[in-house]
Amino acid sequence: MPDTWIPKLPRERLAILPPAPPVDSPDLADRVRGMLLGVAIGDALGNRSEGMSPTEREAEFGRITGYLPSKFAGGRPAGTPSDDTQLTFRALEQLLDDGALDPDELAFRIANERIFGIGRATRDFCNALRGGAPWWEATQQSAGNGALMRIAPTVLPYLKDGGTQLWYDTVLSTAVTHNDPMAQAASVAWVALLWRLLNGDLPDSPMEWLETCNEVLRIMDEGQSYETRVQHGALQHWRGSLSGFLDTQVRDALTRGVSVRDTGAMWYSGAYLLETVPAVLHIVSAHGHDPHEAMLVAVNDSRDNDTIAAIVGAAMGAAHGTAWIPADWREGLLGRINGDDDGRVFELTEAAVARFVG
Repeated sequence: MPDTWIPKLPRERLAILPPAPPVDSPDLADRVRGMLLGVAIGDALGNRSEGMSPTEREAEFGRITGYLPSKFAGGRPAGTPSDDTQLTFRALEQLLDDGALDPDELAFRIANERIFGIGRATRDFCNALRGGAPWWEATQQSAGNGALMRIAPTVLPYLKDGGTQLWYDTVLSTAVTHNDPMAQAASVAWVALLWRLLNGDLPDSPMEWLETCNEVLRIMDEGQSYETRVQHGALQHWRGSLSGFLDTQVRDALTRGVSVRDTGAMWYSGAYLLETVPAVLHIVSAHGHDPHEAMLVAVNDSRDNDTIAAIVGAAMGAAHGTAWIPADWREGLLGRINGDDDGRVFELTEAAVARFVG
């Protein structure tokens, strides 16, 4: 790995952030379980109807409240994985084996096995890595959500001691596949929110959920400028930073009580981070006190619903542990990472608790 800083996010920005304090919540083990299982459950609830508009999805399935029939489970309703679960738990495997982030090992694990429903940037990264390029050459300048969806395990080695290295590892982990400044800024801000939730510090109001993330994001994305993909309406050709979008559009939606389905029609809710992050922050800000409802809104009312629900699931698990998870969601989750390794998600989750919580 070169001696120079590879990520596009300036390293100096991270030095502004205070060290993450050690996590000392008494129920930390349950929160870690919730965070990791939340990713897999959200992914599994959404991936059979991914990419449909909420209206199309509702017309075909009604309101989704459990797992849909899966061809990968003999046609019965079951929780099977897509890339969100696979890459999150491959990242976890790397941390368990090495004790800390190793970008070379993470890159290898991402590209080593088949990925279900792989995104374009991750696919191009895998092809380049398999062709012999090192990760810092294979990485893609993509503002997609393929790194944010797998970022949650990055917190685990730092739970006991905290520190500033958490922020650098978050950026490096993102940069392995997504060497884009907005992707890296979004990951840092999201990890900061997860850290607060794991500490048992639940935001008191919808705006506090939003602000916890955005106060970090404003530092990280200063000077960044991206344009929406919206083809009509007030947000067509909107350009600015992700934090600016959250400060204006999401804040206004929360103030006026606009539904997630309606804001999705305004700014879309696809895999582009200028859509994914506003959708996720709208959901957790409006419904963070009710994790079951937050998950159902993510699954039913967004377009890239498996990834959005996986990201929301990480936050809801970190905030509320596992008690809120319905029995059918937990029991119906096959726990696969690859095609036939039933239970692997549960094994790795318990290994993470034993290794990083104790």
